[in-house]
Amino acid sequence: MWGKNWRSIRMLSDCLPSKNQVTSESVHGANLAAKWMSCDVCIEENKVCGCQHSSTEDFKGTVNDTDVERHQESNSSFAHAVINMIGMLIGLGQLSTPYALENGGWASAFLLIGLGITCAYGSHLLGKCLDKNPKSRNYTDIGQHAFGTKGRVIAAIFIYMEIFMALVSYTISLHDNLSTVFLGMHLKVPSLNLSTSQLLTVMAVLVALPSLWLRDLSSISFLSSGGIFMSLLIFATVACTAISGAVKANQPIPVLKLDNIPAISGLYIFSYAGHIVFPDLYKAMKDPSKFTKVSIVSFTLVTMLYTTLAFMGAKLFGPDVNSQITLSMPRHLIVTKIALWATVLTPMTKYALEFAPFAIQLEHKLPQSMSSRMKMIIRGSVGSILLLCILALALSVPYFEYVLSLTGSLVSVSICIILPSTFYLKIYWAQVTKPLLILNVILIALGALLGVCGTISSSKSLLKSIGRAH
Repeated sequence: MWGKNWRSIRMLSDCLPSKNQVTSESVHGANLAAKWMSCDVCIEENKVCGCQHSSTEDFKGTVNDTDVERHQESNSSFAHAVINMIGMLIGLGQLSTPYALENGGWASAFLLIGLGITCAYGSHLLGKCLDKNPKSRNYTDIGQHAFGTKGRVIAAIFIYMEIFMALVSYTISLHDNLSTVFLGMHLKVPSLNLSTSQLLTVMAVLVALPSLWLRDLSSISFLSSGGIFMSLLIFATVACTAISGAVKANQPIPVLKLDNIPAISGLYIFSYAGHIVFPDLYKAMKDPSKFTKVSIVSFTLVTMLYTTLAFMGAKLFGPDVNSQITLSMPRHLIVTKIALWATVLTPMTKYALEFAPFAIQLEHKLPQSMSSRMKMIIRGSVGSILLLCILALALSVPYFEYVLSLTGSLVSVSICIILPSTFYLKIYWAQVTKPLLILNVILIALGALLGVCGTISSSKSLLKSIGRAH
């Protein structure tokens, strides 16, 4: 069973990894070298292309249907698809669910569940859009099918924004948990005006930096399953803390804090943000007609996990719960040390996987006459510069809950709710019934409302925190 699951996870990661948050941006442009032409599917799978391209258009980056079918191994069963979708969903967002529940009140659990249902419906709509056009292979292809080039550009902008902002959040989490793991340690570099926690974060990022230079995605695909394992491990350690009685779960949870709902809605939405890779899951399935059932089962299980974790954390720590549950756990417990290290290692497994789509796109933009070594140097250098910029931003704005909430409200709500409904209505406009039209218009309006209110609320809180720090 694990062998099959591994192949399924590896195939997905090789294609373009995730989530909480990765994109599956399509690669366009042909690559002629030594009489071999590489299509986008071959490049992503790190293979020498032997496809027969039938027209001059193929040289401009279009892969014919036969080639796509040849490369795509649609061998993922229902169970494998569920495991992979759950793996795409659980991640960084789970750390903040207890904090969100405590700050929004126990009634906000209905918002968490409602957003889970809504995001599952968004996943269903993406599957319907892929049904309509078999040539669509990823999220941006759906955007192009709906609105042409503008749709592709808009989808790509949101995708890369989510990747960038998610990586900033991961780095902030790395910083916060490293400072707890090495509490009491004092480091100082005379020429750098950095604290011990900042220096530790810089060192950790530098350790992960060489992975951005790898060209063979299969050599880092194991990191995807590592991230899934770490997420489940964090949940297990919180559960052990509650079960063992090390902390009494007797803290009261307020009923509702209406003023905080806009901000915590961003945290909740980010927890469900995995839609940018769902088209890959759809294409990998042996029976894509079961994609909706996969979405229902996966989102149900993830919502149950999030809700359980939220109530456990809020009952255990009450008003003192941290925006990252691992930072609230008693430091003397062995399970706390495990949780902290799991949270530290998770971001370090994400950098290369999250940068993979961008790296592939960048390589296709380079001149065909350029040597492979030079392409590797350029790709690695650009990726390294971007990661260092992310590091600098994370150290400058180390406010995890506000950055995560801003990411969910500004970007994830569009990717999970607004864009799927919009694309679906445009693609199926002639066939949409009146009830479905009303439903999707309501979802678009609610998504926009949550996005605008959440963005304003989290931005204000972020600016206030920055102002107090300076």
